[in-house]
Amino acid sequence: MSDAQREYAAADVVYLLELERRLLAQLAELDRVEWAIEACEELRRRPTGAGEPLDAWTRLKDVKGLRPRSRAVAQAVAAWRERTAASRNVPVRQVLPDLAILGIAQRRPTSDKELSQARGVDDRFNRGKIAAQLLEAVAAGNAADPPDPLPSADDLERDLRPAVTLVSAWVSQVAKQARVDTAMLATRADLIAFLSGDPDARLRHGWRAELAGEGIDRLVSGRSALTFDRGAGLKLVDL
Repeated sequence: MSDAQREYAAADVVYLLELERRLLAQLAELDRVEWAIEACEELRRRPTGAGEPLDAWTRLKDVKGLRPRSRAVAQAVAAWRERTAASRNVPVRQVLPDLAILGIAQRRPTSDKELSQARGVDDRFNRGKIAAQLLEAVAAGNAADPPDPLPSADDLERDLRPAVTLVSAWVSQVAKQARVDTAMLATRADLIAFLSGDPDARLRHGWRAELAGEGIDRLVSGRSALTFDRGAGLKLVDL
């Protein structure tokens, strides 16, 4: 390596120790060192690299509204996209946009003409080799057993369903006040898992339980209630 290259490489790490010192000091002042350690451990244990192609459909937006047979087609087409992207070493959305997968899953085309009429499918995808591969994936999905639906508020007991929106609003405010990204604190799926009684729900453990989970538990059990303060927003008060 040249001197310039070594200097460039060193510049990537020369400030890291000082950044660590400053960040740890800030975390200690906020009494959140353990929170950071837990969050880093989650990242360390998170699987890296390409995921299971047959699970790719679960990451599609609006997929929860699909009927069983359309879910099977979405699973097959999303898996095809995942494998194709890996073979080309390109992002999955360069192979086929999410909107097209949902449109194909809803229409379940059996010909090039029907494929071209699916929502989100443009001229790049409705003819030639790609069209043939997509139709093959659709046929595979039509022949496969539909995957189980993703958890949704509809899976909760009827009297708990209204709590999802209410709790979501409070959690968003808690995250903002704690200067934590809302999605890191709790996604909608996290809230549903918690409200459905899942013992492995992230909100039942560690810093998330401390920051929001315990409050949600008091709220849905009737031990606390939410009030609105014009200056402070939603406030959790014990009954």
